[in-house]
Amino acid sequence: MKYITTIDNKEFEIEVVDEHHVRIGERLLKVDFETVSGQPVFSLILDGKSYESFVYQGEEDWEVLLRGRQYQVKIEDEREKRLRAAAGGGAIEGGEFHLKAPMPGLIVAVSVEEGQEVKKGQVILILESMKMQNELKAPRDGVMGRIRVKAGESVEQKQTLLSMH
Repeated sequence: MKYITTIDNKEFEIEVVDEHHVRIGERLLKVDFETVSGQPVFSLILDGKSYESFVYQGEEDWEVLLRGRQYQVKIEDEREKRLRAAAGGGAIEGGEFHLKAPMPGLIVAVSVEEGQEVKKGQVILILESMKMQNELKAPRDGVMGRIRVKAGESVEQKQTLLSMH
């Protein structure tokens, strides 16, 4: 099955060949992807290199935290993409967005204030978890709404940290 995956507005064609092989564009990669003790933490071995990732279903897309960076990932199979294109649908970049903690941790820093304008990709807060500091970034341009956490505060997975519109 082929999937169209969108990360940071770039599309990648990914084909799941079998349990241990995927093709990204023309590259065939050997992969091993296992959940760690039933948590949303995964061990990814890609061409012999090991990575730990955190994956969870967000409000619209998948949230993937890999090597200290958070990605919003949209995954569609070819059929879904064709249907959406035929319907003229696209991503709506409006409305209120709630940033939720991708994992339990400690808020190290909040680098925005309520009412502040932010640009897509701007670091809005830093969350420390499993001894790694993770920059959580604005998913789009907008204005900060309510900020519900402060530096030094512990948070639970999926806890709403802030909102923006």
